[in-house]
Amino acid sequence: MAVQSIPRRKRSSLASALVITRRELRDSLKDWRIVTPIVILTLIFPFLMDFTSRWATNWVSRFTDPILVERINPFLLMIVGFFPISFSLIIALESFVGEKERNSIEPILSMPLTDLELYMGKMLSSLMLPLLASYLGITVFLVSRFFTSPPWVPPLELTLLMFMLNTVEALVMVSGAVVISSQTTSVRAANLLASFIIIPMALLIQAQSIVMFYAEYRALWWFVIALLVVDLILIRMGIRIFNREDILSKELDELHIRNIWRDFKGYLLRPPELAAKRSDTGAAKFNLLRFYRHDIPYLLKEQTLAFSVILIVVAAAAILGSIFAHRFPIPAAAFPLENISPETFTRVQKIQFLPEVSTSSIFFNNVRVIVLAGIMSIFSFGALTLILTLINAGVVSFLVAQVIQLNYNPWIFLGAFILPHGILEIPAIIIGMAFALRIGAALISPPRGFDIGQALLLTIANFLKILIFLVVPMLLLAGYIEANITPQIVLAIYGGG
Repeated sequence: MAVQSIPRRKRSSLASALVITRRELRDSLKDWRIVTPIVILTLIFPFLMDFTSRWATNWVSRFTDPILVERINPFLLMIVGFFPISFSLIIALESFVGEKERNSIEPILSMPLTDLELYMGKMLSSLMLPLLASYLGITVFLVSRFFTSPPWVPPLELTLLMFMLNTVEALVMVSGAVVISSQTTSVRAANLLASFIIIPMALLIQAQSIVMFYAEYRALWWFVIALLVVDLILIRMGIRIFNREDILSKELDELHIRNIWRDFKGYLLRPPELAAKRSDTGAAKFNLLRFYRHDIPYLLKEQTLAFSVILIVVAAAAILGSIFAHRFPIPAAAFPLENISPETFTRVQKIQFLPEVSTSSIFFNNVRVIVLAGIMSIFSFGALTLILTLINAGVVSFLVAQVIQLNYNPWIFLGAFILPHGILEIPAIIIGMAFALRIGAALISPPRGFDIGQALLLTIANFLKILIFLVVPMLLLAGYIEANITPQIVLAIYGGG
């Protein structure tokens, strides 16, 4: 069923979104099942934490160093702020799919608002009440701890961090839950999918707890920055895939393996520009010559943005590698480049964390890294792919910077150790990482005309096509060169003659 557009009054997008926000907040405040738990967590839970803090302080001070006692309070302050915002997840999960189950979604979707205004209004309404409860809970806890004996007053930086952390954590949970609510057809399915939000947030709280007990509060700023990036990704994703007609037309989420395989096969075997035409099943044919003459050049040209991002990360890795090389120099005795002998490569093979110097081990190690990057990209929106690229490029940069600091010629080092196989290996890895990154990016910004599932199938098919027909042959040849030719070049240049 299509929603008829209604002429809109002239007003800003934010003002229009706040119409939905005010409506949702008014309905939430009328529901005692929502208000009662929030009030209890806001007004009673901080006093419970205050009692726990004083009891734990008195008990722990008898058995351990007093410094541990001082670090219980920041941890409890974090928990007091987090508990109320956990309700934001429940409210956000109900935002669209709950309305649909209650048969009240059509009047909302028929309002004279754009998809962006409707989406932002729902997200703000899910965020505001739990977030205000979190702020109030933190304030109540701080006031109660100030008037107890002994009083506790946190540093200003820690107090600001607690408010900021709770804000960005609430926004992450809300933006993720609203995406789930807009893409599912039942509250039960939305609650099950919410585990993909709850589990990472639980792990995040554990990581923050470790920082709290070590009192490395400045490290919490990195959590704030990382969560802000995740917020932007999830909000961008939600806005891009939100469609009110789809919400009304979806009746039941069904898994059709045959249809999924048909779509994936079409994306894999058809020319890239015809991949979305599922009706033409006869065109899905394997054609090796077309793959190399048309498909691969077309796909490489299409990933200009992904290549740009990967190259920026490689440049950042080169800078970071140089910085760390100057900060942590390797002694000349531990990095000898004179009189290298065949026994040197034998000793390298015995180092457990390095691949064996053979064609198969080098090849499978490189392929494993690229496949792992593709898998992790799905669960991290491409972020872990960029981290893998940063680590690998940073290690090479670190070694080259060490060579320069030890007064060796870096160009000879690169020409002997890296260039012979790197002329194939480095482009292959960059290509593989770019297509792995596109898998995660498709979840945030699917191609026009594709939903998330179709975009995921399309990018995985493109990734496999490039991996099998371009990256794997390049890495296999590079592995052979690295295992058999590069050592001979190194011995010829650096071996003691």
